[in-house]
Amino acid sequence: MKCPFCGEEDTRVIDSRPADDNTSIRRRRQCDKCHKRFTTYEKVEAIPLSVIKKDSTREPYDRTKIERGVFRSCHKRTISVADMNELVDRVEAEIFNTAEGEISSRAIGEIVMRELEELDPVAYVRFVSIYREFKDVNTFMEEIKKILDK
Repeated sequence: MKCPFCGEEDTRVIDSRPADDNTSIRRRRQCDKCHKRFTTYEKVEAIPLSVIKKDSTREPYDRTKIERGVFRSCHKRTISVADMNELVDRVEAEIFNTAEGEISSRAIGEIVMRELEELDPVAYVRFVSIYREFKDVNTFMEEIKKILDK
C-alpha cells in the first residue's frame, strides 16, 4: 500500500480488526519512510449487478441512489447518519444475497420501504409517496391509515 503522505511504496500493517459495520476490515498502517500512520479499509468486491428499471432498461447497480432516497426521506427527522447508513447496508446486503446478477428497481424499492417503515413512519411515508408516485391526497391518506392501523 502506497503512503498517502510521502508516496513510499512500502508500508506495513500494524493493526487489523473488523470495522464497526462488520462488512470490512480496518487496517492501521505505518509508512517505513516517514513513519506516519493511516487507516485503510478492505471490503469484499461485490459481483456486478444490473438494475432493471421500470421501462425495462438496465443500468449498473449504484448504492448512492439508495442513499439519496433514504437521506431525503429522513431529512429533518431525528435519525442519525449512522442509522441511515446501517439501513442502506441492510438493504444492500439483502439485494446482493437475493439477486443473481439482476434485480428490478421495484424489488429494491420494496426492500427500502420495509426497512424505512421499521425505522421511522414519517420517513417511510415520504419515500412511499415519491416511489409509488402518489397522484392525490386520497392515496396518501390510505398509506397513512395503513400505518396507523398497525
